[in-house]
Amino acid sequence: MIFGPYTILILVIFVASLVIQGYLSRTYGKWGNVRNSRGLTGAQLARMMLDENGLSHVPVNAVPGNLSDHYDPIRKTVNLSEANYNLPSVSALAVAAHEVGHAIQDKVRMPALVLRGRLAVPLSLGMNLAPLLLLVGIMTSLSGLLWVGVILFAGALLFHLVTLPVEFDASRRALAYLGQRGVVAGQEASGARAVLTAAALTYVAGFAMALAQLLNVLGIARSQSD
Repeated sequence: MIFGPYTILILVIFVASLVIQGYLSRTYGKWGNVRNSRGLTGAQLARMMLDENGLSHVPVNAVPGNLSDHYDPIRKTVNLSEANYNLPSVSALAVAAHEVGHAIQDKVRMPALVLRGRLAVPLSLGMNLAPLLLLVGIMTSLSGLLWVGVILFAGALLFHLVTLPVEFDASRRALAYLGQRGVVAGQEASGARAVLTAAALTYVAGFAMALAQLLNVLGIARSQSD
């Protein structure tokens, strides 16, 4: 970590992120142990939702790992962790419907999803370079390098900002489908919402961390330029 005027804020957000991750794990685990009344696995729900939205060509795959679920916009595949793929739990339905929500976004070319896809690779490379540029800039007193680092951190903030509406919209689509199709109701609906809300908080924490890091490096760059 490069210390600056917002280091304490970064540490606070980091701790908050750990708490949120713990909350997500507990919530996901709780509803992962509750069998949904329809007896549908995540794979079955995903297949049904995809077919009903004209996406029968999109495969549903099982992938290793815990909470490794994701939609691949390049290969056009819905990928579910093995537990969500195979088990008929409330968590599996919520997560599967969320990932299919991304597939539907891709189908309709949701602007935020398209933008996030275009930003992903260059900003990922930039964030790998940013800490090195800042460190070299501080050690050599080259303010130009510091400001390049600031720009790269600003790019990371932009990525997180664009990610928020993409993730919130996918969860909205998931809950709407589950409710309208009568897949979940009552306590199961509350459980599905709790799982997706906990997941959404992790993206909010990611945005908060990116903002704090940008403010921190901006403060460093300003102090070095004075």
